[in-house]
Amino acid sequence: MSRLGRRQGADLVAQVAGEKSLPAEIVEQIVARTDGVPLFVEELTKTVLESGLLADAGDRWELSGPLPPLAIPTTLHDSLMARLHRLAPVREDELLEAVAGRPEDQLRGALDRLVASELVFRRGAPPDATYSFKHALVQDAAYQSLLRSRRQQLHGRIAGVLEERFLDGADVQPELLAHHCTEAGLSGKAVEYWYQAGRLASERAALAEAIGHFGKALDLLGTFPEPSARMQREIDLQIALGGALIAAKGHASPETGRAYARAGELCREVGDVGPAVSSSVRAVGVPYGARRARCGTGHCCGSAPLGRAGRRRGWSGRRPPGGWNRFALAG
Repeated sequence: MSRLGRRQGADLVAQVAGEKSLPAEIVEQIVARTDGVPLFVEELTKTVLESGLLADAGDRWELSGPLPPLAIPTTLHDSLMARLHRLAPVREDELLEAVAGRPEDQLRGALDRLVASELVFRRGAPPDATYSFKHALVQDAAYQSLLRSRRQQLHGRIAGVLEERFLDGADVQPELLAHHCTEAGLSGKAVEYWYQAGRLASERAALAEAIGHFGKALDLLGTFPEPSARMQREIDLQIALGGALIAAKGHASPETGRAYARAGELCREVGDVGPAVSSSVRAVGVPYGARRARCGTGHCCGSAPLGRAGRRRGWSGRRPPGGWNRFALAG
């Protein structure tokens, strides 16, 4: 939406104020400080109406005393936070705790008050209504007002509820669970859900999403305390990532080569050619991923070296444990 002129800003103030007009000096300050941003005009006007600075004079509002310095917040964030603080009992004690198990009537009352404040929109009728913040800035202001420990606690509760519904067969997206587990500090669960989300995205050819999901899982692996489990999971993730990169960017892509090179390095470190990686390769549908990535860069290993290496290990005429793809990675 384009910025408003001074007259348009004053008209919007009057519209938000309703049938009773605001004092001219307040209108002037609102218009001057909002820089023509409609959302800012609306929120500052509502902040003033809720501030206790005004007295009802019948057909208009009057100042109940001198207008104190900075009585009108000078930033949108301050304005939103001022309104959220006045709704703090709803936001913290009633709404969030009600979601965690408070009686239904308390939850309904809290939601009604938030909707009445016009910080939250309601679509549909309870109990099938959906709620959303009026603007992303409102959501950000509310979220940032919470202590980090409180945010983690709430994300953990949300993840727990979603997991229960998911295990009961509800259609919950794994990336949603992954997000809440990540923010809750539940890194182990988050990695598994990002991996699931990446595989599902790969299966429906949403390659950019898949690459992003696998990347988020890899970013969290550093928090794993057990090195062996971390390496095993990273092998799966790197090969899955490599498969998505081959489909998205081709065999010769540097990113593809790096993913398979890292997987090969880990295979050599682990020294295990069990079925874990082979299952990952099957999931993304990329047989011989490492060999194909090397061929794409002009360093094709070819089938003959694989055959010679297999004969040296006593696998002549049969498939190596874990499949040729992991054997190629392990060298």
